Amino acid sequence: MNKPTRARTLAGTALALTASMALTACGGNDDASSAAKPKQTKSSDAAVVKNPLVASFDGGLYVLDGETLKPAKTIELPGFNRVNPAGDEDHVVISTDSGFRVLDAARQTFTGTEFKGAKPGHVVRHAGRTVLFTDGTGEVNVFDPAELGDGAKPQTRTYTSAKPHHGVAIELSNGELVSTLGTEEKRTGALVLDKNNKEIKRAENCPGVHGEAAVKDEVIAVGCEDGVLLYKDGEFTKIDAPDDYGRIGNQAGSDVSPILLGDYKTDPEAELERPTRISLIDTRTAKLRLVDLGTSYSFRSLGRGPHGEALVLGTNGVLHVIDPETGKVEKEIEAVGDWTEPLDWQQPRPTLFVRDHTAYVSEPGKRRLHAFDLDSGEKLTSVTLPKATNELSGTVAGH
Repeated sequence: MNKPTRARTLAGTALALTASMALTACGGNDDASSAAKPKQTKSSDAAVVKNPLVASFDGGLYVLDGETLKPAKTIELPGFNRVNPAGDEDHVVISTDSGFRVLDAARQTFTGTEFKGAKPGHVVRHAGRTVLFTDGTGEVNVFDPAELGDGAKPQTRTYTSAKPHHGVAIELSNGELVSTLGTEEKRTGALVLDKNNKEIKRAENCPGVHGEAAVKDEVIAVGCEDGVLLYKDGEFTKIDAPDDYGRIGNQAGSDVSPILLGDYKTDPEAELERPTRISLIDTRTAKLRLVDLGTSYSFRSLGRGPHGEALVLGTNGVLHVIDPETGKVEKEIEAVGDWTEPLDWQQPRPTLFVRDHTAYVSEPGKRRLHAFDLDSGEKLTSVTLPKATNELSGTVAGH
């Protein structure tokens, strides 16, 4: 899961937002001061939900049945909360005012496992490991999501960045850890640690580094304000944008495609740029292609399909299914009505979450949530919820 605006806007937005808001995994850099604890459900009180979804709303969370989309449980949780897959078929990580909390979504209850820290940020899953980056402390926590099952805190690898910053980290299958470099004022690149947390590589040619994704053959990408930085076969490679300022701060990768999907912004002075172009980066050839969709999108619009399809939810309400090799839009799924991205990144907007062959799309203006089959393009089901949702995520199917 990535920030909608450049680093300068991040800092400005952070100062303007209230202290009741929590940090983004893909968004901003804000503290949350609400100390209220959620009302929890005992596991014995609720039936197990298969393939649950979790959607945030103003004041809490909905745990939804993955097939019917109907709410199985409403959990009260004040403040601005972010939702991320934990990496298994039962759990979701919730970024709250106090840190990362683990929700057993299948049983609709918090487990008690918490990684405390100010400004909980990005949550990354790769190679059977889940990585949490706490912006306020620079601390990185890595664990095996399979160890969440008994409710105890999993065995954790930890690393603390030299300076706290809005960052991200990802662990590779060989135990190497790629983590961003920066301070609260400036982010510059990334480093690589071996399995013993010893630094082995460093690149500081990625200004405004933000976001990450992994593609086929375990190529890791982080976004820059002037392109993308790749870590491949033990070496860093910079792919420059065609513009002096060409920010690719939000990315989506696929294990079956070598091509990275990214956003693309070119106006460093915009309060909120609404781009119509996306970027497709071929990690085999280090070539970057720009595709104009003719409609804008937001940082919650990007996803990947089961066959490596690049997915972009436009503000025209269309879910674009794109062949990443050619950049051709192969399918247009009429998903929601027209919408406009709000200036405040924490405000609700239609959001895309993809799991297996299903695309889930929220429509907060109508309090609706829809499910679409990516292969056929057909709508599977829709539901109207009591309140408009903001973030949307879920568990990982098939584990």
